[in-house]
Amino acid sequence: MMAFALKFCLILAGLCSLVPGRLAEELPDSEDTADPLSASHRISPYMADFSFDFYRLLVSKSNTTNIFFSPMSIFTAFTLLALGAKSATHDQILHGLGFNLTDISEKEIFEGFQQLLHTLNLPGNELQLTTSNGLFIDKKLKLVEKFLEDSKKLYASDTFSTNFEDKEAAKKQINDYVEKETQGKIVDLIQDLHPDAVFVLVNCIFFKGKWEKPFEAELTTERPFHVDAETTVPVQTMSRLGMFQVTYDDELACWVVMMDYLGNASAFFILPDTGKLEQVETALSKEQFQKWSRNLNRRAITLYFPKVSISGSYDLKVLSDMGITHVFGEQADLSGITEQAKLKLSQALHKAVLNIDEKGTEASGATYLEAIPMSIPPTVDFNRPFLIAIHETKTKSTLFMGKVVNPSGN
Repeated sequence: MMAFALKFCLILAGLCSLVPGRLAEELPDSEDTADPLSASHRISPYMADFSFDFYRLLVSKSNTTNIFFSPMSIFTAFTLLALGAKSATHDQILHGLGFNLTDISEKEIFEGFQQLLHTLNLPGNELQLTTSNGLFIDKKLKLVEKFLEDSKKLYASDTFSTNFEDKEAAKKQINDYVEKETQGKIVDLIQDLHPDAVFVLVNCIFFKGKWEKPFEAELTTERPFHVDAETTVPVQTMSRLGMFQVTYDDELACWVVMMDYLGNASAFFILPDTGKLEQVETALSKEQFQKWSRNLNRRAITLYFPKVSISGSYDLKVLSDMGITHVFGEQADLSGITEQAKLKLSQALHKAVLNIDEKGTEASGATYLEAIPMSIPPTVDFNRPFLIAIHETKTKSTLFMGKVVNPSGN
């Protein structure tokens, strides 16, 4: 038995590459338990609630920077971690993620993730969407067999024997895995490993979608983007006159444009009026998104939308503010992972990358013709900070969420 506390790292990576979509359905509905995806639908409302709570937590830390993260990635990694957590550590993780165990059982949570990950990784979808979980285990450390079995069965985890005595080799092994799983878009995610690290859990999500009606690259021009009242930056801005699913919320003073991707994903883009950003952020909830969905109308608008290239990197110890504290300290009980040593979570990193352009890496040769009303359509110009939420429509899972303050990066 090792007498000292060993530590492990939790690394999460996400890539979202938005490329030229269709226009979609509502965000998760807590009452929806329709077959054949009832298990994954059962957990989706909790993921949606977590998305908004975590978003507001990040805003409270800094409300002047880009925000972009994957609720799906964070949820997957921490529920996988809960498989090996016990006592208060276990309860804190599930409660911190928003699960009420009087309304949903632990069995339902894990079955939901099993079905969710299986569905998202099915081949043959026009949407490129894959998730992966990697367990990097010190070659001297023996893990509890049930944890290995459950992580493989429920989360399709890959397991790797790792020499953590050679930190550079271990770091390279993990970074190579992340780079491969995000198709080369996230490289060198880990800069340093904790000296005592013996276990690393990695969750990756890769998403790439194509717009059904791509923007014409020839119409992209440089236009001003108003970061704040004092700062304006030039941004390559796409434009298209066409039919969109759109609504204007008079109460919250914001435009909402919803666009689908080929396949099973859609995105909400929320553009608050000048000075109304904080008001909209405060109102964010799954019920508000469902209300926007019900009010969407297909109408002609002239849309100006900036090309976006941003990323978000976060130390997930910030989850301590949501009640997940023990796992990061000496009170951690992760004896369901290994009984050989006392583990605690020494690092929890999350990175997500967002790219939006006219067509993406795959050019489209199709031409789209639309009938436009004779009346002059309104202009919706995303030339100031706006919000984005992307979800997979089949499982009703929140894939990514964020705020674009500066489309060219922070």
